[in-house]
Amino acid sequence: MDIKIDDLSGSEVAELLREHLHGMALNSPPESIHALNLEQLKRPEITFWSAWEGNELAGCGALKELDGEHGELKSMRTSSSHLRNGVARRLLQHIIEEAKLRGYRRLSLETGSMDSFVPARRLYGSFGFRYCKPFSDYMEDPNSVFMTLEL
Repeated sequence: MDIKIDDLSGSEVAELLREHLHGMALNSPPESIHALNLEQLKRPEITFWSAWEGNELAGCGALKELDGEHGELKSMRTSSSHLRNGVARRLLQHIIEEAKLRGYRRLSLETGSMDSFVPARRLYGSFGFRYCKPFSDYMEDPNSVFMTLEL
């Protein structure tokens, strides 16, 4: 698997992000969707990676700098044709390593509280993420779960 920084210009990435946002809309009320669209992911404080198996897009993930010691995991998504092949695990490992290289002391995330998000929460827990209070600009929300990892 080739994981590389992506400039978000490819049609495959745009389609995967549309799939990601559509999935969020199916599983979360609009006021509880915190996924970023293509333009929002182009902000300078966000680094976006795509994961490829040959010429097939397998998944994506992003790291948002909240401050010099705290990053936020964003836009983790595995392509439906690559589910349960370890794509998310590899991407998460890559992003955690990058956060450490940047000198972050903490990496946090927001994900859904619904059953459809159980696999994601299990994955994050397997890497040592623990449940926490809302961070950054997030507010308490029964549809959101917040997790953090001390690096």
